[in-house]
Amino acid sequence: MKKFLLFLFLGFAVFSCKKEDEVEKKIAKIQIDVQIERFDKIFSETTVETLSETKREYPFMFAKKYPDSFWIAKIQDTLQQELSKETIKSFPRLDEEKEDIRKLFQHLKYYFNEFRTPRVITVTSSVDYRNKSIVTDSIVLISLDTYLGEGHHFYEGIHKYIRDNFEREQIVVDMAAAYAEKFIFQSERKTLLDEMIYHGKILYFKDKVIPFKNDAAKMGYTQGQLDWAMANEEPIWRYFIERELLYSTDAKLPSRFINPAPFSKFYLEEIDKESPGRIGAYLGWQIVRSYMENNETTFKNMLIMEPEEIFNNAKFKPRK
Repeated sequence: MKKFLLFLFLGFAVFSCKKEDEVEKKIAKIQIDVQIERFDKIFSETTVETLSETKREYPFMFAKKYPDSFWIAKIQDTLQQELSKETIKSFPRLDEEKEDIRKLFQHLKYYFNEFRTPRVITVTSSVDYRNKSIVTDSIVLISLDTYLGEGHHFYEGIHKYIRDNFEREQIVVDMAAAYAEKFIFQSERKTLLDEMIYHGKILYFKDKVIPFKNDAAKMGYTQGQLDWAMANEEPIWRYFIERELLYSTDAKLPSRFINPAPFSKFYLEEIDKESPGRIGAYLGWQIVRSYMENNETTFKNMLIMEPEEIFNNAKFKPRK
C-alpha cells in the first residue's frame, strides 16, 4: 500500500511539473515589447532653459500645484544632483532588469488577458522606499534610487531590515507585489488570519508571475531566513493555534507577524532573536499554496476568495 501511494504521489508530481512546463512554454511565446524610459537621466540633464521641453514630454511627472520655481530649485539642489549621479553610476544600463520585466509582463498577459503593456519609467524619489514601484494601467514608475545596494551611504539611518531589500534584484519582485495589490480583492481585513491570507495571496501571485525568482527573493528574505521559516513551520503554527491568534482582532498582531520588521515578535527570547520578520505572511503563503494544490479552481478565482473559504479548504499541514 505504501509503495502504491508513493508511486501515486510521484506520478502526480511528474504530471504537475509537465503541466507547469507546458504553461511556461506558452507564456514564453507571448510577444511583449518593453522599453524603459530613463526619466531619471532626462531630469538630471534638464536645465532652466530646457525645463519647459521636459515638461511637455513628460507632463504627468510635474504636479501642476508646483510652480516652475519649485522644479528649478530641485534641478539646482546639490543633494538631488548627487542622487542622480549615484543612480546613473549604479544603473548605466538596465538590460537584466528589462528582461525580468518582459517576463513579468508575459506572465501577467497570460493570466490576465486585459493586461496591456504599460510605459516603464525610471525616476529618483529622494529614497521614498515606501513607494519603490508604482503601477497603473498605463504607467509603471520605478524609483531606482531605492535599489542602489543595501550598503550605499544614502541609506545611512534606515533600519537594516528595510535596506536589506534595496538591491536591484528586487525591482521585478516589488513590481509583482504592486500588481498583486491591483488584482487581489478581499473584504476588510479584521483578523490575523485575514492578514495572513491576504499577504499569502500576494506571495502566491509572485509564484505565478515571477517563477524565475526564488522563494527567498519573493519573500524578501535571505536564504538563511527562509530556511529558518521552513524548519520551524510546525512550532510556529502550534504557537498560533494554542494562543488562538488566527481569529483575533488584536490590532498589534500585524506589526508582530505581518509587517516588515527585524524579527517576528513571539515574546519568547529564544525564538524572537532568531526569527525573521513577517512570519505570518510566510505561513499565509503556505496556506494559499496548499489550497491551490488541493482544490480545483483558477488562479484568478482564488485572488477574490474570502480568507475563511481558503483556510477551511486548504488542508494545510505545516512542515515538521
